[in-house]
Amino acid sequence: MSLIPTEHIGSIPRPRELIAAYQKQQAGEISEEELEALATQASIDTIKKMEETGSYCVGDGEQRKFSGFASYCLHGAHNFAPDGAEILFSDGHSRVLPRLTKGPFKYQITADMFLEDAMKHTGLPVKQAVIAPSLLSLLYPNTPIPEYSRNRFLQDIIRQHHQELARCLELGAHKVQIDFTEGRLSLKLDPSGELLTGMIDLINTGLENFTDAQRRKIGLHTCPGADRDATHSADVDYKDLLPTLFRANVGNFYVAMASEKDPEKVLLQIKSLIKPDVRVFIGVIDPIDPVVETPEQVCERVLKAAEYIPLDNLGTTDDCGFSPFADDDSTSRDIAFAKIKARVEGTRMAEEILIARK
Repeated sequence: MSLIPTEHIGSIPRPRELIAAYQKQQAGEISEEELEALATQASIDTIKKMEETGSYCVGDGEQRKFSGFASYCLHGAHNFAPDGAEILFSDGHSRVLPRLTKGPFKYQITADMFLEDAMKHTGLPVKQAVIAPSLLSLLYPNTPIPEYSRNRFLQDIIRQHHQELARCLELGAHKVQIDFTEGRLSLKLDPSGELLTGMIDLINTGLENFTDAQRRKIGLHTCPGADRDATHSADVDYKDLLPTLFRANVGNFYVAMASEKDPEKVLLQIKSLIKPDVRVFIGVIDPIDPVVETPEQVCERVLKAAEYIPLDNLGTTDDCGFSPFADDDSTSRDIAFAKIKARVEGTRMAEEILIARK
């Protein structure tokens, strides 16, 4: 690994034919097997193109997370309604989470399945993203479900989340990243911070019984959302999020930064919070900006981050996945890979400069 590791977050825009195939499968117009075949083809192509960017670790770009990063584990479940919690974005559009209608809550698909398949198609280390139990907790309705309490629901989530993490680690994942985009959003829903605290407590419960060595391979990702070139919580100040976020018992944090208006203020706060055994991957690529960053721009962002974060604790990443919701084609695959390549090259440029300064 290089002095400054650089990693992707997760999603890469799906080919249009895969998006169309998922819609047809929902309408009963093609089989699950046909959909899987297209998704596998898209996964292999994504891994190959990610290798070509010079990345030292790769992933399948979430091509097989048919409904997106948040509800992949529910694919095929029959105990959900489509009218759950609504997430509003800055351009006025919204996404609606599924609502659990009866118990028990059960993962239909787990991320280790994606990981195992991706590892067959590359010799490079593979990173895997999983959904946070805190987001899944939002699927329980406000009105209690008879004979299936919220407490039992949360116990089921944590048990299955822990098992998913453990299986990914057992398979040899380079990193397992917990997607926590709802963290910043929680402060918009509840400015008191109680909801955020409860979410971090839930995440930490799911991390119990992992060793220190295992936690060094687990990370937590935070961002203000990225969907159809819009965000859901960019107006929430990081100063209200980061102190609680850094209580998570993980070895890595992936923090969106390229889109921040005052990144130095955030870097200064991170400097005050970071622990010696933690690595913070700073976002140096804005996935919803249609302009591809140059390696020189990335290099400058890395050098600025290095003024606040020790090199042993610093990494770089993208602010968010390029297409967290599966039907989002606002960014092309070509632009996504060009941005990733700029991140890789710009990080290496900064690394060479920092080494020369020693």
